[in-house]
Amino acid sequence: MTRVKGGTVSKTRRRKVLKAAKGYFGSKHRLYKTAQEQVFHSGVYAYRDRRANKRNFRKLWITRINAACRLNEISYSKFISGLNKAGVEVNRKMLSELAIDDAKAFASLVKIAKDANDGKIAKKEVAKKEAPKAEKIEVKKEAPAKKEESKKDYSKMTLAELKEVAKAQNVSGYSTMKKADLIAAIK
Repeated sequence: MTRVKGGTVSKTRRRKVLKAAKGYFGSKHRLYKTAQEQVFHSGVYAYRDRRANKRNFRKLWITRINAACRLNEISYSKFISGLNKAGVEVNRKMLSELAIDDAKAFASLVKIAKDANDGKIAKKEVAKKEAPKAEKIEVKKEAPAKKEESKKDYSKMTLAELKEVAKAQNVSGYSTMKKADLIAAIK
């Protein structure tokens, strides 16, 4: 029986591992066996630290919020408690950004939290004050759109694009039409 070597498959597998181990110290980036061990360990560390990273960021945000709260003469725990009582739902990441970038907005949140802790604000009142519904503004631009459509060169469009245009214009039977028929029906 003839000897079968791994050949290109083994070489590519080893090359892939050595490429992943590029930049490691000593034999860990030169020798396949030690490089493979280190790549496995690196994967484990990366998995672990992706989770630890979330905890670290939350700690950082809380530290920043606490510092800003102390400047506004309230403790972090009372601030968060007041926001919860007032029904203000802002996550710690956004609170941290507000504390850094917009001191006035953060101060207004502190005022809301203090009022809620004192019992001056009910949950529903703050929700209405803080989150007003945006009014829908309807702008009709049908006439200019038709002018633009008449200027379009339908011969350069794909069949799928033409079918979408036909669907928008309520052309009947557009799904079975050929390209030339679709162009004629749209015009």
